[in-house]
Amino acid sequence: MPDHNSFINTNFHLPYNSKLVSRAKELRQNPTPAEQKLWRDYLRTFPFRVLRQRPIAHFIVDFYCAALKLVIEVDGDSHFTEDGKQYDWERTQVLTGYGLTVIRFTNEEVMTQFEGVCGSLEGLIPPNPLEIPPSPP
Repeated sequence: MPDHNSFINTNFHLPYNSKLVSRAKELRQNPTPAEQKLWRDYLRTFPFRVLRQRPIAHFIVDFYCAALKLVIEVDGDSHFTEDGKQYDWERTQVLTGYGLTVIRFTNEEVMTQFEGVCGSLEGLIPPNPLEIPPSPP
């Protein structure tokens, strides 16, 4: 169980566990091939700022776009075990409880169906980005 006293409020108004910062930095420095492809070939120039390996609550999400309240996960083999599926389900429940949308792609989808992955993400951008509700103060 996480130590809720280690959560710090940030500009993103989400719980933030400062104890995860060094692990998040490690993950940013050593991305999986699929994460690297998605970042370098698409998300780095996404119309809205995207953060890589962002601590939220007691998790580290692969990618986070605050403007769209969007978490993007790229799942490898460990996510397909029964334990992995259960953990991902629980994690998604927590993240959606913060008002976030969680979208998941497999490593294989990113590597072999890249245009479709990018199209799915583009479909999440509102037609008029000015209509994105502001984050609460």
